[in-house]
Amino acid sequence: MVRTYTLILLLLVSSLLVKAQTIHTTWLAAFTTTKINKKFSIHFDAQWRSGDQYSTMSTLLLRPGLNYHLNDRLVLTAGYGYITNRRSFIVPGPADEPVNVTGYLPEHRLWQQALYTHPIIGKNTITHRLRLEQRFLMQPSIENYNLSADGNTYANRFRYFFRTVIPVKQEFPFKKGLFAGLQNEVMFNFGDKTPVNGKIFDQNRLLLSAGYRIQPKIDVELGYLNQHVKGRADAFVNNHVIQLAAYTRF
Repeated sequence: MVRTYTLILLLLVSSLLVKAQTIHTTWLAAFTTTKINKKFSIHFDAQWRSGDQYSTMSTLLLRPGLNYHLNDRLVLTAGYGYITNRRSFIVPGPADEPVNVTGYLPEHRLWQQALYTHPIIGKNTITHRLRLEQRFLMQPSIENYNLSADGNTYANRFRYFFRTVIPVKQEFPFKKGLFAGLQNEVMFNFGDKTPVNGKIFDQNRLLLSAGYRIQPKIDVELGYLNQHVKGRADAFVNNHVIQLAAYTRF
């Protein structure tokens, strides 16, 4: 675990030292799991993300899925994601003056994942998540200075995530109280990468947070998330995110 934390900190420091486009946003998120029976449950998460300097909505994400609980430690999931993203394009206007055309384009995703949880320090646990995504990215079409979708391109992505929650007061089972959270997720493109950034590396997200367990099935959490996104050529974005999230398990 010490090596893992050291690697994550090095990734964060390197993303801050290298010259990048820097933006500041807010993400609001809700994650819920609802049991159907001993083996199956429903996953759903919704996320709202602001644009730079919190001025507009940049992204709305809705992601349902069906969980299969293989045992107490391993959960398999398959689902669908709908994501709408704000896009801006500069096009020639009257008298060749530049016109900024802005709108929202959807993305459709199919996704599959495996979630594995095991104990670490004391009775605390760490969760690992392996996720595959099949992404259908809508292509922009501009007519009369209006943005619309015209067909789509296809891309694949692999994501690895780990997360640990450590209660301030080490009582087990942890039913109520303050906790600290640490998570990191790294994403890689594979297959045809031309519809995205043309690179294998896509992005890294590191979250440091503090939260409160209201009751055994409800958590609220506030944290700082650093998102390092690789663009085309040598471009990349360093996004400083304030994230407020709620987790429910019913």
